[in-house]
Amino acid sequence: MRSSFVVFLGVALTASATKLFDSNLAYSSPFVGFSEFARDTRAIQKRHIEHIKRSTVGTEGFSDEHYPTFYGADFSNAPFLWNGGVNFTHRVASGDPFDTSVLLWTRAFPINGTPDQSVPVCVSFNVFDNPDLKGKPVDSGEAFTSWDVDFTVKVEATGLKAESSYWYQFADCTNPSSTSVVGATKTLPHPNTPAQQVNGGKPLTFAVFSCSQFQNGYFNAYGVATHNTSAEFFVHLGDYIYESLGNGASIGRKVLGRELATIHDYRQRLGQYRTDVSLLDAHQAHPWITVWVSHNHTFTVYSSPDLSLLQDDHEVADQSWKAGTANSNDTASGCAFSPSGACFTDRKLAGVRAYHEWMPIRQVDVGDKLRIWRNFQFGKLLDLTMLDTRQYDRDITDLYYNTDINSIADFQNRSLMGAQQEKWFYNALSQSKARGAIWRVVGQQIVFTQLDEGGAFDVDAWDGYRANRNRVLDHIQNNKISNTLILSGDSHANWVSDLIHPNDTAHYNPATGDGSLAVEFAGTAVSSGSAFGNHITPQAADVISNVLVTDSLNADLQWSEGSYRGFFTLTLNTTHANATYWAMRNTSTANLDAFPSAEFIVKSGANKLSRPVAGGNVLAGVLKSNAKPVNVTSSAVAPSSSAVSSGSIISVTGTVSASESANTVVSVSESVSFSITGTVTAGLQPSTSG
Repeated sequence: MRSSFVVFLGVALTASATKLFDSNLAYSSPFVGFSEFARDTRAIQKRHIEHIKRSTVGTEGFSDEHYPTFYGADFSNAPFLWNGGVNFTHRVASGDPFDTSVLLWTRAFPINGTPDQSVPVCVSFNVFDNPDLKGKPVDSGEAFTSWDVDFTVKVEATGLKAESSYWYQFADCTNPSSTSVVGATKTLPHPNTPAQQVNGGKPLTFAVFSCSQFQNGYFNAYGVATHNTSAEFFVHLGDYIYESLGNGASIGRKVLGRELATIHDYRQRLGQYRTDVSLLDAHQAHPWITVWVSHNHTFTVYSSPDLSLLQDDHEVADQSWKAGTANSNDTASGCAFSPSGACFTDRKLAGVRAYHEWMPIRQVDVGDKLRIWRNFQFGKLLDLTMLDTRQYDRDITDLYYNTDINSIADFQNRSLMGAQQEKWFYNALSQSKARGAIWRVVGQQIVFTQLDEGGAFDVDAWDGYRANRNRVLDHIQNNKISNTLILSGDSHANWVSDLIHPNDTAHYNPATGDGSLAVEFAGTAVSSGSAFGNHITPQAADVISNVLVTDSLNADLQWSEGSYRGFFTLTLNTTHANATYWAMRNTSTANLDAFPSAEFIVKSGANKLSRPVAGGNVLAGVLKSNAKPVNVTSSAVAPSSSAVSSGSIISVTGTVSASESANTVVSVSESVSFSITGTVTAGLQPSTSG
């Protein structure tokens, strides 16, 4: 019966009547200022009022004071409000913190019945300065949510103190005893806070992630970072979801729905991802700062480039650029060729809208609905600059069927970011130096350094936009901008490099690091398959890593590791930056079984990795300083040509010496034949057998 699920709420039939809708940023994100694209809260309000005749519950017990945002409301002309109970289905989250505010998020789904478009849910929030939620809230408020935004709630908590920890909770307005879990968050220090006083003088730690594919493994990296590290801010560099289908039934992780195309598809996938316990824990415990990415990476070290080992379809679609993707483009003849059946524009708008509904991310510029590049100032200790090197204004990339990108990769007018974002980025670096910040940390999606992959380059990374990369390095060099650390994701493998102009060995010494302009820390995937071969063993991956770090065209590459899934932490103080890489031993079940595989130091003002790199020892992967020459040929030795197909895994036996004496049989997971001749000394570390 309707009366058990609705209750009157006084709402004036004026612009102020939509205030509780407008308080929920999910309605306007990412289209603030563009009513033709945003959810029209006036129209939604009108729709509720038109259904007033269905109301059967009296308004006794409700007053203007109970809903202070609606002073002067006329209860005799009120729409109804859901009071059948709500379920906070995906806990809580926070993100994009400033020094006086932070975004808070939850999802309040109606209990007992199919959601009705005409019935809003009212959610209140309270923010406290203590975990027990004692005393008067520091900030509080209410907001409506509804079917229109998938019942998500995104509000801004304001009036907060800089560099302070807060705890928050959501509740059902009509039943305050029905609450969400308690979330924890933190504000940034004031931009002018002296560097030595940031974080109370203690080192500040970030956890850095990318590439979480639901069907390929559990998101244990998020849980390890939450429970086993001192990280206070979580940075995600993209591939938060995958748009593709995949059968993860063997580990109980089969994805729902189809390849993503509509707003329903994207919402469903985001909701399913947010059922992973480690991801829920991470969102509940820390504020997040995110960017998006969509990329396909195939590692082709001395192998045929014709077959793809990985098909990575992410926040919008595979191989996104400013005017299309690999399998969805706007054409005069339509888009039936797309597996999703959707054109690029429709797909992109749906993906972007769902992302802004489900993620605690701000709309940076009301005049630019797709802009997510933005800057965060952590006192005078550092500036965290987040770039969009995928969706914003990126020139054409490798779409598998188009022109050879290598032929245009050096064109001076090619841009990975677009002219507007490039200009903003260079200004951000210069302004960071001018304001006296010690560190400049750049969060972006794809590998920055040149990587020769057996005679081929990944032209979907910065290697396909070489002039743009040179402009970045030129700006750093010409303006003497020190202490720049570039963080990268996307490649599903670990890389650590000094940064130089490609092949500039005249000014760079790989042994000492002299001549380096900056440092790159690139991390592996949370769960997505390795670029070296899905589920490849550490020993086999190290054979490939050894080839890469000894390649003369990879002069600045100092460490490569391709087997373990995981993340890394970045810890900063006034004198040092410390990057610690974490390896998950098993992602086929939910667990916190992990170990720190390598640790790297950058001293302030050095602009290079400290020597010996990683202290001369790592527990996984191969250091340049430990690598040995490898004799590799490109002759095919597959079992039979008919046995090799895209994505197949074959075993090729080679002789690998981990200690100059013991021979080991190595199983190299590749989609094509891989031939190793002679005795190969792979420079393996003794502890890489996990």
